[in-house]
Amino acid sequence: MISGAVRQDLLARYNEPHRAYHTFAHIEDCLAQVEASTDLSQSQRNLLTLTAWFHDAIYDPTRKDNEAESARLAVQALMAEGCSPADIAEVERLILLTAGHTVGSDDILGARLVSIDLSILGAEPARYDAYADAIRFEYGHVPDALYRPGRAAVMSRFLEANLLFPDPVWAERLDRQARANLKREIALLTA
Repeated sequence: MISGAVRQDLLARYNEPHRAYHTFAHIEDCLAQVEASTDLSQSQRNLLTLTAWFHDAIYDPTRKDNEAESARLAVQALMAEGCSPADIAEVERLILLTAGHTVGSDDILGARLVSIDLSILGAEPARYDAYADAIRFEYGHVPDALYRPGRAAVMSRFLEANLLFPDPVWAERLDRQARANLKREIALLTA
């Protein structure tokens, strides 16, 4: 699907020292969920696989354009790999969806990708807590006085959403635990 050189470049990116959550472990989790998506066609899973590989390739918590830069990198790499223009455009579109985690009601691949990317929110409490700690590490440059209310505000927006996971299968499986995790983290952040 992608050459060894591209894979090595991506692995090096996911092993950057400032990453604690946005590492290759997150990508492996996303890839496993894509592979388990047997309700999708093989071509749909291939697109989601490419997207999963690239969606967090550029990650700098001090910047606001990580998704756009990851999409740009994907376009360049996939063009060099000889992927079709239609597939490249779809991977780019899907990566850009991870910036706001919102999708149209008829966007099957977008709903699946966003749900996979956010699935950590519905993890069991210990795994969720490890995720929250890893995010705090990644934002170590932000003092607690700013981080705590900022993170609480972001988590509150997720909690207030009518639909956390746009894919109905992920929503059914993860929504209840995600909301419990979010409430617990918000309570800790605002205590």
